[in-house]
Parts: sequence; C-alpha cells; structure tokens
Amino acid sequence: MSEETKSLVGLKGGEFLIKDTDPQSVFIPEELNEEQRMMAEAARDFIEKEILPKLDAIDQQEEGLMVALLDKSGELGLLGAAVPEEYGGLGASFNTSTALLMEMGASYSFSVAFAAHTGIGTLPILYYGTEEQKKKYLPKLASGELKSAYCLTEPTSGSDALSAKTTATLTDDGKFYIINGQKMWITNGGFADILITFAQVDGDKFTCFIIYADSEGFNRGEEENKLGIKGSSTRALFLDNVKVPVENVLGEIGKGHYIAFNILNIGRFKLCAMTTGSAKKIATMNIAYANERKQFNQPISSFGAIKYKLAEQATRIFVSESATFRVSDMIYSKIQYLQEEGMKYEEAALKAAEEYAIECAMLKVYGSEMLDYVVDEAVQVLGGYGYSEEYPAARAYRDARINRIFEGTNEINRLLTVDMLVKRSMKGRIDFMGAALAVQKELMSIPEFGEESDELLAAELKAIQNAKKAILVIAGAAVQKLMENLKDEQEIIMNITDMMIEVFVCESAYLRTMKLSKLKSESELQPYINMTRVYISDAVERINLYGKHAITAFAEGDDLKMLMLGLKRFTKHELVNTTKLRREIADKLIEADKYCF
Repeated sequence: MSEETKSLVGLKGGEFLIKDTDPQSVFIPEELNEEQRMMAEAARDFIEKEILPKLDAIDQQEEGLMVALLDKSGELGLLGAAVPEEYGGLGASFNTSTALLMEMGASYSFSVAFAAHTGIGTLPILYYGTEEQKKKYLPKLASGELKSAYCLTEPTSGSDALSAKTTATLTDDGKFYIINGQKMWITNGGFADILITFAQVDGDKFTCFIIYADSEGFNRGEEENKLGIKGSSTRALFLDNVKVPVENVLGEIGKGHYIAFNILNIGRFKLCAMTTGSAKKIATMNIAYANERKQFNQPISSFGAIKYKLAEQATRIFVSESATFRVSDMIYSKIQYLQEEGMKYEEAALKAAEEYAIECAMLKVYGSEMLDYVVDEAVQVLGGYGYSEEYPAARAYRDARINRIFEGTNEINRLLTVDMLVKRSMKGRIDFMGAALAVQKELMSIPEFGEESDELLAAELKAIQNAKKAILVIAGAAVQKLMENLKDEQEIIMNITDMMIEVFVCESAYLRTMKLSKLKSESELQPYINMTRVYISDAVERINLYGKHAITAFAEGDDLKMLMLGLKRFTKHELVNTTKLRREIADKLIEADKYCF
C-alpha cells in the first residue's frame, strides 16, 4: 500500500475536526483514470439515449418501461458495477462506483429505481448473505434478471425503524417463518421480484429476510400518487401469512438493525453522489437558457442578478463534488487497507462505511439541500418556462424534494452526526474531548498574532482551522454542561452539526483547489480559487450564526460571555469581494455554456 493510502487510512471518521489533512492525500475527480471515465461515459450515454427521450413515458409509468430500462442497464453492466466479479458483476472500485453514480443522478425517476436496486436492494445480500445466498441472488441482481426492493418503513415506523410491527413466527417444524405485516413507501414495490424485508421474530428480535414477491399471501397496494419521482414505483406491500424458508434469513436472528443501519451509511453517501450529478445537469440547463433568453436586447446571463445565481449554483456543486470524492476515497482506501490485512471485501466495505458514517450523514444532508437550492433557482432562472410542465425545471424541482427524506430524514442525520461523534469520543475512538479542552485552554490565553502568510488560500486555511476550534469549544462546552441531557436538545445538536458540515465541505473545497494548484496553470486554477474563497467567506458567517444559536440555548452568565468571545475570535475572516468573484465564476460558465468545473 502506498504512503498516500496509509495516510488516509490514518484519518478516522470524525477526525477531520481535530486533525489537518494534506491536500496531496485527497482524491479529486480530476484524477479519475481512463477506465473510470469510460464507465461514467457509458452511464451518461445510456441516460442520453434511453432515459431522457422517455421521461414523460417514465413519469406516466408506461407498462413495463421501467423494468425494460433496468434490463438494458443490466446488459451494459451498470447494475452490477459494484458487485464482485465472482458473483457476476464488474467488481468496480468504490471510486469508480462513485463516478458512475454521479452520472446516474441525472436520470430523474430512473435514478431512484436504479439506486434502490443496486444499493439497498443488493448490498444487504452482498454484505450479509451466506455464500449460498450470494451465489443464488447476486448474479441475477447484477444482470437485472431479478429486481429488488428494500422493505423497512411501516405505517407506524419510519425513522424509528426498530419499532416495526411486522412479525415473523417460526413454524413448528422449524422450516419456515410465517410473516405478517405491512410495508409503506417501498421503491420498486410494483415490480420487484425479491424483497429485502425486516420483521420482528418472536415480537422483539429485529431480523432481515429475503422474500420472493410471488409468495402466497403477498400483495401489492396501488401506486402512490407522489409529488415527484412519479416514474418510480412506490407502493404499500402486504404480507398475510407469507411462508419464508429459514434459509432466507439474511444475517442473524435479532441483528437486522446492523443490516438496516449499515446499509444506510452507504446509501447516504450514494445519495450525495447522485444529487451532485443531478445538480450538474440542472446547472448546465440554467446556464444554456440564461445565454439564450434575451430581455432588454441582451441575454439575461449578462445581468448581475442572474450571474449571482449561476455562480452560487456552481460553487455549491463544486464544494459538494469535492467532499463526495474526498469521502469516496477515504472509504476506498479503508477497504484496501482492511483487505490487505486479510479481511474479505464484503466485511471490509462494511467496516469502511461504518468508520465514515459521520461523513456519510453530513454528505447526505449537504447534497440533498444543495440540489434543492439548484432546482429552485432553475425554476427562477427559467421564469414562466420554469413553472411549466413542458420544460424540465418543473420535473427537477418536484423530483429533488424527496432526497431530504430518503435514507433517513435530514433532521435524523443531523442528530446522528453529533451523537456518533460523542459516542466515539466516549469510547476512545477519537480524542474529541481532549481536543475540545485544549481549545478551551487556548481561549483563556492571549491570542498570538503571527505574520500573515502569502501562500495560496492561506486566509481560507486559517478560517477553516479556526472554525474547527469554534466547533470544539461549543460542542465541548455543551457536552460538559448538558451531559446525558444533550440528546434531548435537538436544536443545539443540529446547530453543531451544521457547523461541522460547513467546516467539512469548506476543507474539501480547499484541499481540492490546493491539489489542483499543482496540476493546472494559473489561469485555469483561478475559477477554483474564486469558488473556494466565495464559499468559505459565506460559510464563516453561517458558522458564526449556528454557533450563536447553540451557545445561547445552553449557556448563561460568564459562560455565555466567554463562549461568545471565543466564537467571535474563531470566526473572524478577512473581507472578500464575493460579488466580483461570483461575476468571474459566472463569466466562465457563460463562456462555456455549461457547468464546466
């Protein structure tokens, strides 16, 4: 293993808060090799030829169309990209899969069916199945011969998955489980052949099963009439005394929560990759329209108000893509390391995803909210055309909204982020509280005023390092003050998470730009510098606001004054003419007539 891989593996999940990262150690999309680019191009061609011309028919759920499209994607190897070769897939690396998913994100409703099948519909068997189960199901899932759905949510259990009411009772002869219950909002529910289904054995042992959809007693509800992603099949599923052979238990009895939660870690990461790809497609549409549409005898792209929108969309996409590939390679490097230590791929992949569960949760929140911003501005840029169903902005607007609910709501992911951080600190996995106490001690000392560095983005690096200190001092104080009661202060937790998200994506953009500084000319690099400076300048202001909300919710008296002084000290940043920088970013986009970064 290279020194680069070793250095990445050394960065544990959540440690970005207490350790700096060398720009040369991160992976950036510009480093994708020819094979990875070819895989991404194959996905792009498939979407252009097979999906985009049929969007209306897909949304109308034309009989058999979605199944046929999944079959075609299976023939191209897209369904089995992440499945090991020994089970009929392509055995693509994690970074390759990320590049593929980013392209597939631009396929509207099809992306939902695709992601449900290849992710939560396939990975539970890959990661938790017996060798016999893997050989039986994975080749057919990779080819598309079998379509899969993931059945977790119920009418009374959503985010609280372990409160599921579906029951599984062992027959007297010990050969079958009899399953009764109802599942809700099941993607691919209208056509899936097998169902990754969760039920309570003996009323309290949360367990996963592989169920065939042609089983006696299984019935599908009607298609849900949804706000968006209308082309994806979403149904309630009913299980009435469905007999499932005991050999179709997936994983261990009573340990289904490991499958449910660990698969969601990967799902959250993948959602960010797909929302980033979708945002790129929509941004290109916005830019092209703004160049074409004329008002007052000039293209609307020449107006400052529109330039702001185009530049801001591009900046958020750039930041999201930077963070996505950074985490992708962290997971990939961890998998490599664990395999070299003798661990099987499936176990290594699970361990890697669990290690970076904090980062996956943050990316899910950021990516989904970034896309919502982009599609909302798409409607605004296109004006009346944006509000018309005759144009793609309306569909994109409707389709994007589900992403803040999928894979655990954004509220749940915000709460989980801090919860995981605190628990890891308590278990000694990362020295979060030690770092927090060190910053508190620094806060009591006189600030050091060293000479300003003239290195590239030096002020931005300092802002990131200081913002980490702001999080440490506030989160550390909250833990000390509230102890066990912190879990009940959801507003404080979400404010701290929002600070963490901003710091992580800021740092990711900075690291990518610094690495690009070794690969691009000064003129080529300038837009990346501009986007990094713009984003960090605004992010520091947001971090200050989130910090203020958190502090005032739990501190008072001298503690309040001290924490507010610390927040002010750690969120100082030089003034930046973001208007000028945004205009320069927009000019590059307008000249290219597309998202070009």
